[in-house]
Amino acid sequence: MGKGDPRTRRGKLYQGSFGKSRPKDPAKRKKKAAQAAKR
Repeated sequence: MGKGDPRTRRGKLYQGSFGKSRPKDPAKRKKKAAQAAKR
């Protein structure tokens, strides 16, 4: 469990990947989706 483990947040940051333990910024996504729905 560390930098090399893709199943942890730290490992994902190190690899530059996204997933369950490191979602691609859900807060910003919701905001954009809400703005798109309003228009």
